[in-house]
Amino acid sequence: MNILIIIAILVVLVLFVIAAYNGLVRSRMQTQEAWSQIDVQLKRRNDLLPNLIETVKGYGKYEQATLEKVTQLRSQVANAASPAQAMKASDDLSRQISGIFAVAESYPDLKANTNYLQLQEELTNTENKISYSRQLYNSVTGNYNVKLQAFPSNIIAGLFGFKAADFLSTPEEEKAVPKVDFGSNGLGD
Repeated sequence: MNILIIIAILVVLVLFVIAAYNGLVRSRMQTQEAWSQIDVQLKRRNDLLPNLIETVKGYGKYEQATLEKVTQLRSQVANAASPAQAMKASDDLSRQISGIFAVAESYPDLKANTNYLQLQEELTNTENKISYSRQLYNSVTGNYNVKLQAFPSNIIAGLFGFKAADFLSTPEEEKAVPKVDFGSNGLGD
């Protein structure tokens, strides 16, 4: 009878280890899948940018340095060696794209151009998808990292060498409170 109890305990223990291991693998894969979704959206944006640049170049008066910077950052995103590098370049690229849209306000013909408007809409939608994908990535990364630290799955994680995933963070300059200054035009007097 004692041998049956020992066998039952060993079977339960083996089943627990298998379930915990599979749960950790599933969580790690969800984290990788979430990063892949970000990567897909970054590629989509990189594919749209040459069309935007060519459309804007057609108006000739636009700052050449800004267009060159967008091209350079687009290349950095495409060639990033890690998710952190890709997100850094992507954040810089997002700021440059916003600059293109802001300066384009000065060119009524460009603002009315159908191709430009369509590309602007596509890029805006893609930026929103990137933002959502970043939120999803951080959420599944949090779930995965909790499993790595919570007992008893932390024991299984340690035995099989599971490593924590990094969260995507917002650059410090984007966290700063924007300064609103109405000047002395009588608005606040």
